[in-house]
Amino acid sequence: MLEPSNNGELPPIPSKRYFTIGEVSDLCLVKPHVLRYWEQEFPTLAPVKRRGNRRYYQHADVVLIRQIRSLLYEQGYTIGGARQRISESTDKQLGVMTPEELSSVIGELEEILDLLEAQD
Repeated sequence: MLEPSNNGELPPIPSKRYFTIGEVSDLCLVKPHVLRYWEQEFPTLAPVKRRGNRRYYQHADVVLIRQIRSLLYEQGYTIGGARQRISESTDKQLGVMTPEELSSVIGELEEILDLLEAQD
């Protein structure tokens, strides 16, 4: 997420449901063509498209764009590094487990199943 020190330079996000690409450009201080490019590079950034392929961003998209902007412009990440960092934070938010954690859970479930079968 953005550091509090970085939030001061960006305008506050209004409480609206959808934002046009121009509004997001102004809110995030990024040109529209950069936003379109980031959509290709960051799979989690996918605005709703309606009428004539017009993009409509939601509040979460604007927050994500600000995070991408911070990673690239303030923290010095490359596109690939920023993509990886975003992906890792998304995985943590979704509760995606590592293979080791998954193996541990499977083992515990198998032990529970053995206990239940022994009771029958």
